[in-house]
Amino acid sequence: MSAPPDVAVAGQIVRDLVLVVDEAPGPGGSADVRRRREMLGGKGANQAVALAQLGMRPALVGVVGDDDAGRDVLGQARRDGVDVSRVVRRAGAGTGLIVDIVDGAGRWRYLEDTPPPVLLTEADVAAAGPLLRAAPWTAVQLQQPPGAVRAAVELARGNRIVLDGAPSEDDRDDLLAAAFLVRADAREAAMLAGAPIGSAEEAARLGADLVRRGPSLVALAVEDANVFVWEGGGAVVPLDDTPVTDTTGAGDALTAALIAALARGEPPERAARFSAAAAGATVGRPGGRPALSFEGVGARAGL
Repeated sequence: MSAPPDVAVAGQIVRDLVLVVDEAPGPGGSADVRRRREMLGGKGANQAVALAQLGMRPALVGVVGDDDAGRDVLGQARRDGVDVSRVVRRAGAGTGLIVDIVDGAGRWRYLEDTPPPVLLTEADVAAAGPLLRAAPWTAVQLQQPPGAVRAAVELARGNRIVLDGAPSEDDRDDLLAAAFLVRADAREAAMLAGAPIGSAEEAARLGADLVRRGPSLVALAVEDANVFVWEGGGAVVPLDDTPVTDTTGAGDALTAALIAALARGEPPERAARFSAAAAGATVGRPGGRPALSFEGVGARAGL
C-alpha cells in the first residue's frame, strides 16, 4: 500500500492559456501575440505542483471534464508528481479554461470558463474522505462552493488545515476555529476586514485579530509586501525587486512554500521569508505554473 500524501489540496484544476501581448486591444481592436503558453493550471493544481517541486507528496481533490483537455491536464499532474486518484472526471462536462492575457507592463486580464460542473460538490469531497483524513495537511481553497468547503474542513478536522481565501461571513467563525493557517490576497484581506487594507500596519492588526479566532499563522498581502502574523510575533516581508512579468500564481507559490517550510519544522519567521521568496520566483515569467526547488528558494530567501 502506498504512503498517504503529505498534503491534500482541494481546489481548482483547469487548462491555462497564457497570451503575452505588448498592449491589450480595446473594443474592435487586435494585437499580435508575442508569446503563447498552454499548461496545467488553476489554484489547486498550481499549489499541488509547487508542493511537489518543494519535496512534498501532494494529492489533488478537484474536478475536470471527461474531454481531451481533462485527460491532458491530469497526465501533466501525474508527471509533476501529484496524486490525482481523487480527481473527478465529470461526465459530459468540459474542463475549465482560464485565458491569461498579459501586457508589456505585467498587467493581466483573465477570461475564465469554470462552469458549475467543474466545481467541487459535497459528494466529490465525501468520496475523497479517506485521503483528506489521512493527509497531515489539507489546503482548502475558499473559491469553491461553500458546501464543498465545509465538507472538506470537517473531514480534515484535527489535521493542519490551510484556508486559501476569505471565509464567508456565515461560516467564518467555524472555519477560522478549525484552521491552522489562513492566507488571503489583498482583495480577500479587504473582505475579511470589511474595508480596504491600506498599510502593513493595518494588515498586521487584522492578522492579530484573526489569530485570536483560531489560526496559528495568518499571511496577508498588501500592495508592496506580505504580512505574516502568529501568536506572539509577526513579520513584514517586502516584495523583492524581481521584474514582474505576470503575478499569476505568486500567491499559490507562497501558500505552497509556507506549507512546505512549516512541514519541515521551520519557525514562522523563516517560513515567512521562504514563502515570500517562492512568490518572487514566480512573477518573472508568464503564467501561474511554478518552477521551484527547496534549495533554490532557500538561497533566494537568504536562508
